Amino acid sequence: MTTPMDAGNWTEALVNSIEVGVVILDRDFMVEAWNPFMANHSSVPAKRIIGTSLFSHFPEIDQHWLRLKSEPVFNLRSPVFIIWEQREYLFKFGCDRPVTCDADHMYQNVTMFPLVSSSGDVERFCMLVYDVTDQALGKRGIERLNEELKIASRVDGLTGLFNRRYWQDRFENAYKLAMRREKPSTAMMLDIDHFKRINDTYGHQAGDKVIHALAQLVKRCIRETDLAGRYGGEEFAVILTDSTVKNATIVAERIRRFAQRLTVEHEGNEISFTVSLGLAQLEVDSKSSMAWLEQADQALYAAKEGGRNQYRLFGDDENPVAIGLA
Repeated sequence: MTTPMDAGNWTEALVNSIEVGVVILDRDFMVEAWNPFMANHSSVPAKRIIGTSLFSHFPEIDQHWLRLKSEPVFNLRSPVFIIWEQREYLFKFGCDRPVTCDADHMYQNVTMFPLVSSSGDVERFCMLVYDVTDQALGKRGIERLNEELKIASRVDGLTGLFNRRYWQDRFENAYKLAMRREKPSTAMMLDIDHFKRINDTYGHQAGDKVIHALAQLVKRCIRETDLAGRYGGEEFAVILTDSTVKNATIVAERIRRFAQRLTVEHEGNEISFTVSLGLAQLEVDSKSSMAWLEQADQALYAAKEGGRNQYRLFGDDENPVAIGLA
């Protein structure tokens, strides 16, 4: 016949077997209890840490912060919670699932609650440490996926520039801001000359490489504050913010020159290409954002009609510029 365990034995057996860290500390953060969970994950056995300061074994813990955090436990006899979203861990334990775990440390939720003596005083408290790595990584994974989906909904996969839909949304805001501030901005449309010939001669994969190469060139030639997008096919749209058309011509010519010198390799072939560009400065009497963009598109059409490999300014069809310069 078995003998029932007394309360003390039950408590000790429970504390030693649960998959939760159990630590008892006094007001000075001297360790009074340290269960196997804590010993196994920290590699600090109970016999070495009990009777010593917690901070002497775990320098990663911000001593001042933890003392302030624990004050309500003593002063208000209130539990205190530390969640991983606020602080990923209190104790820097390694992840014990190295094959399946993407984390290099254990994410933890921590609860601190007062241990009230028979006299009603609180001279020590219990700290419970929960391993929430799986939950944390699951949430982080969902957040990362949502961010990737968010980016994918905005960015053109081939070029890395904004796609047409998102670019137009940003363009509308840029137009309203420029009109309100009454500062000059210039719209630029550009596309690849004789692009169909490239596709017909070398194939669509070669055409994609040329589009990608031009997109990277455009990125290098504009500022972070400018707004660039793939408008469709081999056509790109750029808003040069706080830029007069005179300043914008410098950017346009830089793109034109660099494109003319660029070669794209595909299956042993070196493909050269040129671009045509159209520029239109925003005017105070502009009727709409699309009317402004249409002006840049008309200037682009004039550049095409005028022989390609050049830029044209809206309203300046009689004076072609930058034609065929080396």
